[in-house]
Amino acid sequence: MSSQNAAAPYYFVPGPSKWPLLAGMSLLTTMIGASAWVNDLSWGPVVNFVGLAAIISVLYFWFGDAIKESEAGQYGQRVDHSYRWSMAWFIFSEVMFFGAFFGALFYARSISMPWLGDLDHKFIWPDFAAHWGNTGPAGTVQEFKTMGPFPIPTINTALLLTSGLTLTISHHALRAGHRAQTAFWLFATIALGAIFMGFQAFEYHHAYTELNLKLTSGIYGSTFFMLTGFHGFHVTMGAIMLSVVLYRVLRGHFTPDHHFAFEGAAWYWHFVDVVWLGLYVVVYWL
Repeated sequence: MSSQNAAAPYYFVPGPSKWPLLAGMSLLTTMIGASAWVNDLSWGPVVNFVGLAAIISVLYFWFGDAIKESEAGQYGQRVDHSYRWSMAWFIFSEVMFFGAFFGALFYARSISMPWLGDLDHKFIWPDFAAHWGNTGPAGTVQEFKTMGPFPIPTINTALLLTSGLTLTISHHALRAGHRAQTAFWLFATIALGAIFMGFQAFEYHHAYTELNLKLTSGIYGSTFFMLTGFHGFHVTMGAIMLSVVLYRVLRGHFTPDHHFAFEGAAWYWHFVDVVWLGLYVVVYWL
């Protein structure tokens, strides 16, 4: 949101839109393709990528409409409040999303594993070792090595913490009316996020080719890749959001007092930083 218009309606209500319906259909297509893909059906990847392309297209046009409405002065203070509450609840839903995966990791590591390794179960699985990163009670998982915190996870931690700092500097520059500095530090934030993703891709390649650590490597592999993979997805989405904000900064869309699109993307990015700190400690160190 770039400006407040005194002549804006009490509360702007857009007309009927096709985007919610198209978004739902695109999401359904994506999930059908993903479900088929993980079940080794040949048409799964194609349907999945078609759905993803459709989602991207819908978001592009849908958010484009919102930007046009904002720049036309349709949004007053009440719409600004609605956006803030909506973004806050969206981030809360993301907290619950990651909380479920952290909960699964806690249950597997702190409850199920000691339970399977107690004296009663020694009669069933005498060779089972109750340590995190084992091959399962029946030994059906191929041997693999666990992922430590050095060097890539630690480097990535430094990258994300630095990106939070550069984003904060960019925000302060925008509030001070220094558009060139805002763009520079925002670009630096996006670049740090891209470097983070590059290191994570290298880490995954290392895990698969050298550690034999895969998504199918028992509960350790599934929790490792689900937590770090979904976090990487959120970093990617955050970088895309910040890239759109950067484009709008260069177009002169924001003012020092009214720039919620920047703030909303910044909230999301800082949330991603906090989640990574939890991952870094729980997944790589403990």
